[in-house]
Amino acid sequence: MKMRMGKLGGLVLAAALLMTPAAVRAASAAQSPTPAPTRESAATVVVFNNLDPASVNLAAYYAKRRGIPIDRLIGLECPRTEEITRAQYDETIASPLRKVFAERGWWHVPPEEGMPVSDNQIRFVALIRGIPLKIASVPDYPGDSAKGVLPLLSSNAAAVDSELATLGIRTRRISGPLKNLYYKSFTPFLDMPFAPMMLVCRLDGPTVETVRHMIDGAIEAEQNGLNGFAYVDLRGISQGPMAMGDTWLATAAVGLRQYGMPVIWDNAPDLIPEDFPMDHAAIYLGWYAGSVAGPMARDDFRFEPGAIAVHIHSFSAATLRDAKANWAAPLLAHGAAATIGNVYEPYLALTPNLDLFADRLRNGLTFAESAYASEPVLSWMTTFVGDPLYRPFQGVPNETEEKPAIEYAAYKKGARTWFEKGRTEGTQALQASARRLQSGIVWEGLGLLQWSVLYYDPALESFQEAGKCYGKTEDGLRTVLHQAEILKVEGKMDQARSLAANSLERYKGFHGIVLLRAIIGLPAPDSGK
Repeated sequence: MKMRMGKLGGLVLAAALLMTPAAVRAASAAQSPTPAPTRESAATVVVFNNLDPASVNLAAYYAKRRGIPIDRLIGLECPRTEEITRAQYDETIASPLRKVFAERGWWHVPPEEGMPVSDNQIRFVALIRGIPLKIASVPDYPGDSAKGVLPLLSSNAAAVDSELATLGIRTRRISGPLKNLYYKSFTPFLDMPFAPMMLVCRLDGPTVETVRHMIDGAIEAEQNGLNGFAYVDLRGISQGPMAMGDTWLATAAVGLRQYGMPVIWDNAPDLIPEDFPMDHAAIYLGWYAGSVAGPMARDDFRFEPGAIAVHIHSFSAATLRDAKANWAAPLLAHGAAATIGNVYEPYLALTPNLDLFADRLRNGLTFAESAYASEPVLSWMTTFVGDPLYRPFQGVPNETEEKPAIEYAAYKKGARTWFEKGRTEGTQALQASARRLQSGIVWEGLGLLQWSVLYYDPALESFQEAGKCYGKTEDGLRTVLHQAEILKVEGKMDQARSLAANSLERYKGFHGIVLLRAIIGLPAPDSGK
């Protein structure tokens, strides 16, 4: 196999500190209890910017919460800008890190020029807010060559994360993407013989508070379960090269449904409407708009703790500092614990396959493992934003807990019965749990399952029962919108209009009322018409 990447040349920054006094003090001051080191945390380094006090403190906070040994914290002195030049990357990030790795004995560097490192003790890297995000394209980089690379893919720009993933591959050729040998893997990365490769993610976002919420949300979800709904927003594309995006999302939706998570699936060309009551969102997967839109554009929208949200777009992570720009930063600002984005144009075929990503998450791999197992290439444009060690489906709610965890546990159990033992037995199990718990969540989840297999009349009945349990809430209004959509599909527009008209007063003032009014041809309440 031909291996490349690295950028070995350039000036070596003298001040590449392993741990600063400020970081030590911050680590000591962190209030949360320190967990025992795990196999993964012992193989993780935390890289922060010594020139950014917030970066120092966040690194210490994350390391303490994850039980990462203090000698695994590395302070660099690098630009605080998101975009840097190739020379800045070499001089202030890549070369200092190689120096520390060699001095600490974390990896073995062969004496032969250009040979990859071996025996790497470090498998995961967490970049902390303050470390640059992306490396700009540069002409005439010494040693680089685009020979054999398609012109469309000849760029030598990259996400810092993706470039660092192959830090141990020592060659100056950087143009074009590098094949990812971990792509499509099911194996935990610690068990893979890929010494030159590391799984690099970043804890970054619009504010320091955003990053702390990401860290805390991931750990909370691991402990209590990632409870909530999955919202999957397709575009209704069935043919052509862009159809692969819809295929990824559809496959991910089916897998999440079989896992036991309620899935709301939108197959219309437009995005989920802004006024849709998209509550309890634990997973969001969608595409393709340049700027945040739909319910996630509302100031009052919040994801569930530990939520994972990804919107496919060529420049979804062009910046992580502006809470209103593109997609990655707004998703994090609205409470998501992790996302995936692109810093420059990656082209769809070279972006993470979200069906693989969701599958690996459901099967217990970490966020970093799931992300890199879904990404065909490295040294390219994708950034993975979130705790690399996060296992969102590790925590499982049980029926001894309080609502709503007990309801999600009951739904998951019933949904798995539906898929494993048949729809009849699954329906009976879900109906029994819904009645016992008086649970709108279980009733709505059952209705979504029935709707997915075109059981329209049973789905209508389940949504009606869900609405009774939810009462006068946005959740209740969502069940009315479900019913109206089914009636429209069945060609029963009169019934859909009657249902909407009869629900207007009950749900006045809730998100979703604009959609309800549209069913009967009324303008939005504040339109002035």
